[in-house]
Amino acid sequence: MKPMTGRFDQKLIDVLPSSLKFVSHNGAGYDSIDASACAARGISVSNTPGAVDASTADTTLFLIIGALRRIHIPSTALRAGKWRGRWSLTHEPEGKTLGILGMGGIGAAVARRAIPFGMRVQYHNRSRVPASQNPVGAKYVSFEDLLETSDIISVHLPLNASTHGLISRDQFATMKDGVVLINTARGPIVNEDALVEALESGKVWGAGLDVHEHEPKIHPGLIKNENCVLLPHVGTGTLETQRKMEVLVCENIRSALVNGHLKTPVAETRKMMKTNGVGHEKKGK
Repeated sequence: MKPMTGRFDQKLIDVLPSSLKFVSHNGAGYDSIDASACAARGISVSNTPGAVDASTADTTLFLIIGALRRIHIPSTALRAGKWRGRWSLTHEPEGKTLGILGMGGIGAAVARRAIPFGMRVQYHNRSRVPASQNPVGAKYVSFEDLLETSDIISVHLPLNASTHGLISRDQFATMKDGVVLINTARGPIVNEDALVEALESGKVWGAGLDVHEHEPKIHPGLIKNENCVLLPHVGTGTLETQRKMEVLVCENIRSALVNGHLKTPVAETRKMMKTNGVGHEKKGK
């Protein structure tokens, strides 16, 4: 069993002892782990899905409201002793179309929170999700339709080869004028050079980011742009969520030791288990 810190890549995996069979990762996103390389070595990997849904969705709604209201401008002016500063009229969420890019647990939690604010919700996913995972009956649309018809686009995708740089200049060009972009998933999904250009041209009304392309380094164009609400990757930074994550990590460790497999294996591990004919818990001792 290996506690995860830093990157867990091919170079490290190549020198791991053959006795290592399980990696229990304390986080929902696991792009810091080369899970395919782990699977090739017979190492199972787990993450903490579900545990982070509520706090990340709360952060998303905070960023949506903050970006629509351009809250950074009056807040900064107030602290500088300038009362409202260069404040002007902004926007509210009611009547806006929220496009959720990635309808997993976090995306569904965002959808539930958006409805009381009067937003219309649509989503794009690799495939349509069952009704049990679509609590508000959000409309399924293509990726292109989501970009073209959403007033607010909120990113909730894992970071992998297919999503790296998914939102860039071509995608911003197809969006509505005055769109709001929110990212609480992973920074490199959005090309920040392209985002800064879109903000400066007015194509993007505002952005709300909890994650950054090269964090902890922040794009200087985002720092100086008053229409951004920026957070330092603190979406899961609550006592309640951290406890839920740590409990799930411990449950994965216990399952590995008692049952011979992890409780919440990642996709690459599930494929490995299926190939090896593992799918049912062993009897406890």
